Amino acid sequence: MNPALNAVRAGFSRGWTEFKNTFSNPGEVAGGYLLTPAVFVGVSLFTSDSSFGTEGTSTGAYLMASGVTMLLILLGTITIAQVVGSEREDGTLLRARVVPDGMVGYTVAKTWYLLTMSLMSLLFMLVPGMVLIDGFAVQGAAGAVTLAWVCVLALLALAPVGAVVGAVLSNPRTGVGMLMLPVMGLTGISGVLFPMTLMPGWLQAVAQFFPVYWVGLGVRSAVLPPAQAAAELAGSWQLPQVAGVLALWAVVGFAAAQWVLRRMTRKTSGSRVQQAREKAMQRAY
Repeated sequence: MNPALNAVRAGFSRGWTEFKNTFSNPGEVAGGYLLTPAVFVGVSLFTSDSSFGTEGTSTGAYLMASGVTMLLILLGTITIAQVVGSEREDGTLLRARVVPDGMVGYTVAKTWYLLTMSLMSLLFMLVPGMVLIDGFAVQGAAGAVTLAWVCVLALLALAPVGAVVGAVLSNPRTGVGMLMLPVMGLTGISGVLFPMTLMPGWLQAVAQFFPVYWVGLGVRSAVLPPAQAAAELAGSWQLPQVAGVLALWAVVGFAAAQWVLRRMTRKTSGSRVQQAREKAMQRAY
């Protein structure tokens, strides 16, 4: 039987097991996956009666769309960086290297785990948002399809970034915190929290190079009224460009992450893993 196919199957099985095991720690679920949806729903409720621009979109609805985008960004970068960094320290990555096509299985497992956890988190945000926030709703069947493929492509485009960061940081706990700075900075210039047209032209050009802008644009197209497209840079949702940019980042990022993870594990020995584990235990205590 094809070893690569076996690795993919094992990866799906492992990812599903990790998803189920998450529920054994209710505190982690509440703090890690419910907090962000709860915050955005709460803030949006206080601003749902106001609107901005000539399109009449409620501020609360725009903030909810921002919340969905932020959730995807945090899951795809910070969460993956934490997981990969921790599993580099405890030797999981090193063990994956010695198994035939083990890195393929490892990547599939983390991707499947990310997608399932993201689906759960998104439902916690979308369902109460559509019930409580005026103007925030999936725009019919076409909007539901758009939201689905945007979310999947967003996670596939962002997860390799988190994996690379988790693989190269010497201390995943403090390093991941430092990752928040560029992530939040990029989010701030990408039209996630307020319309992109308010930014200077050169910042608009910089933001369009990265996937965050396109994730936000795709999410807004699925959950905000069609009239809101007039407030975007091109006056439309640019969905073909959204798909193309995110797919390109996903393909290039996956290849780059595989190379970085393999290179990192080649330089890692059992003694180094043991030293890293001892340091991690010292930091924990």
